[in-house]
Amino acid sequence: MPSKANIVSTYALLVFIWATTPLAIVWSVSDLHLMWALVLRFFIALPLAVVLLVVLKVKFPTDQNAWHSYLAGSFSLMGSQIFTYIATSYLSSGVIALMFGLAPIMAGLIGRFGFQQSLSRLQWLGMFIAVSGLAIICFGGENQHINPIGIGFMLISVFTYALSIFWVKKVNANVDPVAQATGSIFVSTVAAICIVPFIWQYAPTHIPNAKSLFALLYAVVMASLIAMFCYFKLVQNIQATTLSLTTVMTPMIALFIGAVLNNESLSAMIFVGAFVLLFGLFVYFYRDLQASRKLAHKIKSKP
Repeated sequence: MPSKANIVSTYALLVFIWATTPLAIVWSVSDLHLMWALVLRFFIALPLAVVLLVVLKVKFPTDQNAWHSYLAGSFSLMGSQIFTYIATSYLSSGVIALMFGLAPIMAGLIGRFGFQQSLSRLQWLGMFIAVSGLAIICFGGENQHINPIGIGFMLISVFTYALSIFWVKKVNANVDPVAQATGSIFVSTVAAICIVPFIWQYAPTHIPNAKSLFALLYAVVMASLIAMFCYFKLVQNIQATTLSLTTVMTPMIALFIGAVLNNESLSAMIFVGAFVLLFGLFVYFYRDLQASRKLAHKIKSKP
């Protein structure tokens, strides 16, 4: 079991990577067809992941349960990212990150209807407030690279990501996080190969510009490798809803990064919608936060 400091630092690193990844995705498709940017991301990530697996001398299980876990994990990679990449044609990087803030709500709904977990009235209220914030963003940014079609694609992406968390935990395979990430990248790469015949006509005919190439490599190394190692490590050591909280912390950071580095102009209505959405998430997690504070206080007060 990793130490608390190890878990906290892993959590913080994951928040940073996921706050910067949406901009990397948007930049990577600036000089590449969006599906080729996604496919190349996995083609480059797989050999790097295999090298790390060998260098770190991590066992790579190949039993049926392990492959089931790799398949489940791939839904947070190729399964989710294919819709995110499509959404880049309709949404800014900041709004893409903001949409991933809905992951805890998606996780709550999946837990309620798929695993019979109960939801309190306060959680239902939090969901309603968050969806209201999303509606404000959707209608308040229609002239600023924010389109309902993109919102729809991102909702599918976030749902797939949240489903993957529960699926991996349900399989509960005894797999090292590095092996889990490598296996999930492998399954995602196989899916990417299946896409190639359909996008062959859009194959790159030149070396992408420096910004697009840097963003692609950043997405490979940080989002597809390091973030996945962190992600699967946390999946195995903390609750699914707690892991989903990472996406609550990233939106405002991502909005700021997009505005500074990519000149993404966002209207006041979008910021109002973002505030309402995040307030809804706060209401949704209020009871959990209170319980955590009480538990921390009890532990601290023990002699």
